[in-house]
Amino acid sequence: MTWTANTISELYKSRWQIEIFFREIKQNLHIKSFVGTTENAVMIQIWTALITILILKALKAMAKYKWHLSNLVAFIRLNIFVKISLQEWLEKPFDEPPKVKPNFYVQGILF
Repeated sequence: MTWTANTISELYKSRWQIEIFFREIKQNLHIKSFVGTTENAVMIQIWTALITILILKALKAMAKYKWHLSNLVAFIRLNIFVKISLQEWLEKPFDEPPKVKPNFYVQGILF
């Protein structure tokens, strides 16, 4: 009962930022529950999610195309195993990728 109204409002704002962070984790990264139950397991998953969100927001800031974070996550998830230039793809995500001539003689001749 000794805290001022300003202190309580600052605590509430800080708590709300934590709620927003966990909402972003749940919505964008599709994390519904924690994998482990130990403190270390939960901390590792939170730190991993934090790093992932920061990388995604950095990619969003670098891109010339105006992505929504949820759309960027969905498109990266769809193209995760496609060998393309990430920077070019972020700037022109809907352009047709350049055709690469297949090289059938990639492996050296053994005999």
